[in-house]
Amino acid sequence: MQTKFSDKVKHLEASAIREIFKILAKPGIISFAGGAPDPTLFPKKELSEIAADVLLNQGEIALQYGVTEGYAPLRQWVKDRLTRQGILNGQDETIIVSGGQQGIDLASKSLLNPGDGVVCEEPSFIGGLNSFRSNNAEIYGVPVQEDGLDTDKLENLLKEHSNIKVLYTIATFQNPSGITMSLQKRKKLLELAERYDFIIFEDNPYGDLRFAGEDVPTIKSMDHDGRVVYLGSFSKILSPGLRLGFVSCDPALMERMIICKQVQDVHTNVLSQMIAYEFVTRCDIDAHIANLRQVYGKKCRLMMECMDRYFPACVKHTCPQGGLFLFCTMPKQYDSKKVMEKALEKGVAFVPGATTMIDASASYSTFRMNYSTASEEEIKIGIQTLGEVLKEIVGE
Repeated sequence: MQTKFSDKVKHLEASAIREIFKILAKPGIISFAGGAPDPTLFPKKELSEIAADVLLNQGEIALQYGVTEGYAPLRQWVKDRLTRQGILNGQDETIIVSGGQQGIDLASKSLLNPGDGVVCEEPSFIGGLNSFRSNNAEIYGVPVQEDGLDTDKLENLLKEHSNIKVLYTIATFQNPSGITMSLQKRKKLLELAERYDFIIFEDNPYGDLRFAGEDVPTIKSMDHDGRVVYLGSFSKILSPGLRLGFVSCDPALMERMIICKQVQDVHTNVLSQMIAYEFVTRCDIDAHIANLRQVYGKKCRLMMECMDRYFPACVKHTCPQGGLFLFCTMPKQYDSKKVMEKALEKGVAFVPGATTMIDASASYSTFRMNYSTASEEEIKIGIQTLGEVLKEIVGE
């Protein structure tokens, strides 16, 4: 039998990262391909004690159906924290979602009709791209510069295409580039949203992981017109296995998102929400985040030092001030997919640039490197090995 797939899924791209994970099952592979936090930093002891306590003393609530909007104490904690950080104003509503990816998808389903335009940074996060593809949106790419999205090219695009309804950005420690958008560009982006009447999805899963430089105000903190949908996550600061994220936005849009979520999964896992709430109220979440910053900063600096020592001079890398990734660029004539094939033979994995682009079928000279999961020793060995592969292909 030949299965007749829907148009919604025909054009989705398999995540190259997930495909690489199949290869990573082989022993001895050093992976810079994932996007996960360091598992040795999970607060396992605290979470195991909290989980047992919640089940023993609040099991009737934790194991029962919950409300779609999320566990009320956790929702209030998120709203209070975002308000203290100056991100939210009093008008916004917040929902707890099953990971940041669901937040992107719910917002997309609530706003996009087939043929509506979505502007994405290029390179961008494949999960966001696939969400927009599944909603039959027309996706436009705008290059990321050293200080973030090219707002001049964005404005030209807005003049040419009247169907643009949404812009998706990871403005802080962007995935995959690690770049942070400047304050000037954030203000310009909000100004363009008001002038050309589109909604901004500000995805900020890495914002708490700054290990260098000064904080830049979120776009949402400057939004006084309900134009910014703010997406956050517990995955990078607590545990991705809990599958917890949150969305804060205009109440009218939130109503639609709640209905969409009722259709998708009824509500987010109540036990996970209660465990997270007990952790953030019993334990020092800020001290935990400070430790994450210290470890990731050290690993990032080590990776950049090793790249500067072992990579050919023509291979450049970004210098992130936080997050989990940096981005490398070879001379344009080289294809990072072919470099990846050679690197895998030598036991090193990374994400080729094609998977981060709107047209994933073309060849690109870029690749993404993750520094959070590998040990310091693996970073040293892996970058030296990758440097040898690069020298074989692109020369000194």
